[in-house]
Amino acid sequence: MSYKTLEILEQLKTLSALETTELVEDIKDTFNLHTAPSFTNCFPIPLIDYDIEAPFEFDVVLEAAPADKKISVLKAVRQITDLGLKEAKDFVESLPKTIKSGISKPLAEDIKKQLEDAGATISII
Repeated sequence: MSYKTLEILEQLKTLSALETTELVEDIKDTFNLHTAPSFTNCFPIPLIDYDIEAPFEFDVVLEAAPADKKISVLKAVRQITDLGLKEAKDFVESLPKTIKSGISKPLAEDIKKQLEDAGATISII
């Protein structure tokens, strides 16, 4: 911003709400910025940046299982994945590994909580 713009901005900060409203109306009148009333002007519409794609599917990655918590993590993995004992043991011993893929955010958060409560380190991607 230029010095002049910053100076004006600082002056605007000192105005009361009523003075600000009057100034906005004066600017609209001076520069003919009035728009035709429309139905959408009656309700506030949130500004959304549609260029940013929020992920709708998430992966839960089991990053680490401390040695002293390995049994509780193994039990949690078996409960979440329905793996057998040997498969779950192999899974927990070959970290990091994706435990669930393409799931909703709430489900991912629930799985993360279960595994963290068992002592594991989890990431959601």
